[in-house]
Amino acid sequence: MPPLASAQPAAAGQSDGARFAWPAPGRVLEGFAEPRSMGISIDGKPGDPVAAAGDGRVIFSGIGPRGYGNLLIVKHEGELLSVYAHNRALLVREGDQVARGQKIAEIGDSDADRPMLRFEIRREGRPVDPSRYLPAR
Repeated sequence: MPPLASAQPAAAGQSDGARFAWPAPGRVLEGFAEPRSMGISIDGKPGDPVAAAGDGRVIFSGIGPRGYGNLLIVKHEGELLSVYAHNRALLVREGDQVARGQKIAEIGDSDADRPMLRFEIRREGRPVDPSRYLPAR
């Protein structure tokens, strides 16, 4: 299996497009389309690893609101949050520090119709298109 994410930290002054690493290697099933889809859905098999998109601190680990299933939220610098939903297993707890590329969960289908990772980026609490923060594939 190819590595989930580069362990290289983002350089100061780097564009948003390289700020985070892809949290899972699967293909994008659904893209960002406000207001219908406030994130992206990434295909995967149950148990596939979910990696932290960037360095940060876990601020939520548990059952999320309806439609999210087992949920992780990581706070990053610059008022950014990354959101990881539909997980089978959560491998980190609230308060844990995580590093870009670190395995933090396993793909599942909690509160979803198929195994996938729901990935969102929020800036100052508002959903933004994750593709603006991820490198091109």
